[in-house]
Amino acid sequence: MCLVVFAWKVHPEYRLILAANRDEFHQRPSRELHWWPDRPDIVAGRDLQAGGTWLAAGRSGRFATVTNYREQQRKTSGHLSRGALVADFVGSRDQPGVFAERIEGDRYAGFSLLATDGEDLCYVSNRGDGPTILAAGIYGLSNASLDTPWAKVVRSREAMQTLIDSGNINSTSLLRLLADRTAAPIADVETGEMPFELARALTAPFIVSPDYGTRCTTVVAWSYSGEISLSEQRFDPTGKRSGESQFQFRPAANQLPA
Repeated sequence: MCLVVFAWKVHPEYRLILAANRDEFHQRPSRELHWWPDRPDIVAGRDLQAGGTWLAAGRSGRFATVTNYREQQRKTSGHLSRGALVADFVGSRDQPGVFAERIEGDRYAGFSLLATDGEDLCYVSNRGDGPTILAAGIYGLSNASLDTPWAKVVRSREAMQTLIDSGNINSTSLLRLLADRTAAPIADVETGEMPFELARALTAPFIVSPDYGTRCTTVVAWSYSGEISLSEQRFDPTGKRSGESQFQFRPAANQLPA
């Protein structure tokens, strides 16, 4: 995932409302949102190259998602898959803060992880942000620290606030929230070592580029009554929709938080 905007315990019906775009190279093989045959209590997409996932929910009443840090990647064979953290948390019984404390951050390339059991929502990064139990609020996360004020993070967070204020929370409105393809003005683009066209494309919430772009948008609505709803739309390199999936389930009764 490269852009996640979420509301935690600010809505009278939903404990968690989340919309996320997964941005990735189009050639990297992956599977759509599905119940994993080898771990049947987990519903998630799957990175077929490293075996992990970018976002997952579980029948046990757990949810997690991860974003990568935008940084010069050091070539090393020693790094573990960041996507494994998501599935490992959802399949565990650890409290979110305990799980985060146990992560050996130097074994992974840069990441930010969100993990919740429905009671606590923990944020942690191995780039300087220790485990934090988040207070109720609306947050944005991209390829840096939580709530880094990049234009697309700020704009998406404000859009989430507007949806909540207007009472317009549903899968359609949440999917549209991150369909915004508006790039930053030319003068505001920082290229670093990237070609200008790619650098500018990355400033939009929804990225369209021939080699790298938004592969899917996923929305999650977890109600206080217990139901977890996930909707995913997938896209080709031109930004055209190529598929969609929807799942709804209730965690086991003895796993539901108060």
